[in-house]
Amino acid sequence: MAFAGKYQLESHENFEPFMKAIGLSDELIQKGKDIKSVSEIEQNGDHFKVTVTTGTKVMVNSFTVGQEAELETMTGEKIKSTVNLVGNKLIVSLKGIESVTEFNGDTVTAVSMRLGLELL
Repeated sequence: MAFAGKYQLESHENFEPFMKAIGLSDELIQKGKDIKSVSEIEQNGDHFKVTVTTGTKVMVNSFTVGQEAELETMTGEKIKSTVNLVGNKLIVSLKGIESVTEFNGDTVTAVSMRLGLELL
């Protein structure tokens, strides 16, 4: 399945509680809650480059499915983890947070949750 493309955030639910749970400051949360991010995904086989632009912040992560890679979190921390592909979903766990990105045609649904807690 091809995931390459450019995707703009349309909405996010429970943004503030989730961002607090992962350790972002109230100031950063307030700045970020009304900014719509744009994600650009480049794919070459099992290798991905994901660029997320939120306002002036640009976060770039490159990885190969099933291989450990150093990934930057939303807090700017770099953590080694492995991204797995399950059907049409990219799944990764980073420091107690599981992120599932599901692709359905032109729509991308991203769900992030703290492991061990209910869905935020």
